[in-house]
Amino acid sequence: MTDDFAALLERGRTGDKRAVARLISLIEQGGETARSVLTQLWPHTGRARIFGITGPPGAGKSTLTNALTKCWRAKGLRVGIIAVDPTSPFTGGAILGDRVRMGDLTLDTGVFIRSMGTRGQLGGLSPATAGAVHALDACGYDLILLETVGVGQSEVAVMEIADLVLVLNVPGLGDDVQAIKAGILEIGDLFAVNKADRPGADRTANELRAMLELGEEKRPLPVLLVSASQGTGVTELCEELERQYLLLNGNGELARRRALRLRSELLTLVREGIEQRLLRPLLDSPMFAQSLERFQSRTESPYRWAEEFVTQISGGGPGYELHKS
Repeated sequence: MTDDFAALLERGRTGDKRAVARLISLIEQGGETARSVLTQLWPHTGRARIFGITGPPGAGKSTLTNALTKCWRAKGLRVGIIAVDPTSPFTGGAILGDRVRMGDLTLDTGVFIRSMGTRGQLGGLSPATAGAVHALDACGYDLILLETVGVGQSEVAVMEIADLVLVLNVPGLGDDVQAIKAGILEIGDLFAVNKADRPGADRTANELRAMLELGEEKRPLPVLLVSASQGTGVTELCEELERQYLLLNGNGELARRRALRLRSELLTLVREGIEQRLLRPLLDSPMFAQSLERFQSRTESPYRWAEEFVTQISGGGPGYELHKS
C-alpha cells in the first residue's frame, strides 16, 4: 500500500480532489487501514490553520462558510471544508445537504468539500473528522474549515480539533440567550451575528457582548455583525479570524491548544485500542452474558464487578475468569 499511498498523497498535494477524497475514505474505513494511512500522513501534517464554525441550526453556517472561503480564495489560499450533518438514529443515513449551499465552490480547484455524518457521535462532529483534517493538512490545504452540525450547547467537540472557534448566532430565535448557554459560549474565540439585516441583530450582538464581559476570559472576545447571503461584513470577519489566529500564535496559546489536541487524540486512540482488544472479547464471551443475568436478577451488583474487572485486566488478576463460577 506504500506505493499507492505515496501516489495518492502526491496527487492530493497537486490538487487532485479524487485523490484527497480517496485518502479520507480510507480513513473513514477505520481499523488497520485507517491507522496505516494516518501513520504515513503524520509527517506531512501540522501546517494548516484549522477554524471551527459552530452555532444553532438555522444560523447560516454553510452560507457563511461559503462566503469566507471565497474571501480566502481571493488571497490565493487553498481551503478544505469539512461539513458535518446529523445522522438519523433510525436509518443511519444523513442528508449531507451543506454542499447545496456551497455549489458555486465545487468547480474551484483550490477548494475541497467533504460532507460527513455524525454516525451517532455526540459533540457535533464525525468520528473520522480528525483524520480527515490530517488528510487535508497533508495535502497542502492552507485553511481547513470545520462546520459542525448545529445541535446547540453540546457542540463542544470542535474545540478539540480546531485552532480557534467562531460561534455564530442569529437574531429572532425566540430565546435571546439560546446561544449564550454554558459550553457553547465558552468555546468561542470570536462571535458573529449572522443575518444582520434582520431586526434585532444589534440587540443580539449587545447581549452577547454583555454575557462575554461576565466570563473569565482575560482578553476581549470580538462580536461582529455579518450578513453572509448579502456579503456584508464577510471581509471584516475574515480579517478578524486571521487576527485572532495571529494573537493565539503570538502568546503561545496556539501551541498549548495543539499540544492538548494531540493528547486528546492519543487518548482516543488508546481507548479505541482497549475497546477492540479487551472489551470486545468480553462482550462476546459467555461469561459476560451470564454476569448480565445475575445483574438483572439482582443477585449480584454490576458496580463491584466492573471495579474488579478493571483491576484484573490492569494486571491485578486473571482477567476474564472473573466470577465465572
